[in-house]
Amino acid sequence: MASPLSTDDLHRLAAELDGWDVAPEGLTRTFRLGSFRAAMAFLVRVAFEAEDLNHHPEIENVYDRVSVRLRTHDAGDRVTARDVELARRIDACHQRP
Repeated sequence: MASPLSTDDLHRLAAELDGWDVAPEGLTRTFRLGSFRAAMAFLVRVAFEAEDLNHHPEIENVYDRVSVRLRTHDAGDRVTARDVELARRIDACHQRP
């Protein structure tokens, strides 16, 4: 079972994860892409990263916007190191053309 991050770790992450809302119950971010097609391409890249980590985000898509929430169910729906790793990978997906 994964361990939730401490309050100190969460405060540090708030400064490191640009654009993410950091709270004990989850990391959240909304990405605005250029079009529906771009949003779908982004979602496919995110899906491959999530599968690679075997850690699956909560995702919502409305046209060119993709909202992501990361939390670990095995840790009582709290933020763990796996969520942080996936957030970083998602950010990298967003940087790709």
